[in-house]
Amino acid sequence: MPKHSIPSISRARRLRPGRRALALLAPVLAVGASVGLGTAPAAARQASATGIVYQTHPIARLAVRTRHALPGGLPTASACVTDFGLACYTPRDIRAAYDIPSKVGGALAGTGQTIVIVDAFGSPTVRQDLATFDKTFKVPPPPALNVLCPLGCPTFNPRSGNEVGWAEETSLDVQMAHGIAPGATIDLVVAPSNAGDALNLAEQWAVSQHLGHVMSMSFGVPEGSLHGNNNQVMQSAAILQQAANQGMSVFASAGDSGATNGLGAANALFPASDPNVTAVGGTALFTDGVTSSRSEVTWNDATNCPFTCKYGPFGATGGAPSALFPAPSYQSALSHMRQRTTADVSFNASVYTSVLIYLGFLGPKSGFYFFGGTSEGSPSWAAIAAIADQAAAGSGEGPLGPLNPRLYAIGADSTAYATAFHDITVGNNHFPASAPGFPAGTGYDLPTGLGSPKVADLINLLIHP
Repeated sequence: MPKHSIPSISRARRLRPGRRALALLAPVLAVGASVGLGTAPAAARQASATGIVYQTHPIARLAVRTRHALPGGLPTASACVTDFGLACYTPRDIRAAYDIPSKVGGALAGTGQTIVIVDAFGSPTVRQDLATFDKTFKVPPPPALNVLCPLGCPTFNPRSGNEVGWAEETSLDVQMAHGIAPGATIDLVVAPSNAGDALNLAEQWAVSQHLGHVMSMSFGVPEGSLHGNNNQVMQSAAILQQAANQGMSVFASAGDSGATNGLGAANALFPASDPNVTAVGGTALFTDGVTSSRSEVTWNDATNCPFTCKYGPFGATGGAPSALFPAPSYQSALSHMRQRTTADVSFNASVYTSVLIYLGFLGPKSGFYFFGGTSEGSPSWAAIAAIADQAAAGSGEGPLGPLNPRLYAIGADSTAYATAFHDITVGNNHFPASAPGFPAGTGYDLPTGLGSPKVADLINLLIHP
């Protein structure tokens, strides 16, 4: 492999057997620094053979500096395409491409809102890495980055590929959310392991503590891998229903391995398939971040690989019918299916149209890395929801709560839909090309849902339907 040009990808991986769910722990009454309840119980730190384990293993490679440099020596997006065969977008590029009104010093930046991010293991350098990211891209620091560990903060093991992968995921989630909504507080809720019971407990604690009105979960499991784990599935569904009842907007990744999510048949990813979650699919975004010229297609390296596809196929967006949930009333009129389907919306995810994320826990290999995957989209949509909640508060309304009913109402109105969404009509999510999958098309489709956002107009329609 070329030593300096393979981009990184943050993947939502399938679940493996773990432990039975634990009871909710007492609340943590602290803010600001890393907070926990002491040493995590062994049951929450290590998975047994009877439950669920979430996995994520993003492939990360250092972004090499070129003569075409941003502050800090980072290459521009066009230079990346010329020199490496892939783009590399900055927060400014992404905000411009999606018309996100979170400009530095602007009126709408998620100010007064809190974005809750749930991850396993966390990152030992999450604060320093965000500071480097902010300095490089001239993004103001967040009002607060609170690291909260309701089961105890784990000790990072740099020799564990599993923990390194989750640390990379944590960096991606925090930096994407902050780059889009720089005025929002970030509450990073860290589970001490990637066991299903530990992550469920972290979610439950975050919801019960009313940390914020927006939550992102960049992990999932193909529903076909959930056999025998009904207790944890029902536990998760109950937590997400509680979140909806409390007026939370919840987002999750739709997956990075096509419609099958790595299995032999089409499989929706859970918890993205839960009707109380907005499932985020993936696109390949082409923009220079400056002009109005932009385009998007369904992310699928097997059938529509960007540029020269120099490094071969990395993945494709998820999106499939659910085997667990019937179609909610807000969705069935557009999907024309009896089952709940993912995705609901989409966002840039192709590794070939990557974003730049800083990793500082890799010793001499620390630096900015190329990242992609639908776990880029989940925190990004969470940040958009935080901006929308700020706008709603300014109009005298409360938080918008679960967004799917509002989003699909916009999708059912052709005029509003064209105003609020980029309709992704090109591509499919057959990955590999011979595997089952679904095509993109006019209006709602499974790979990209309603499409990607035109954020400024979308916010207006969410608040004033």
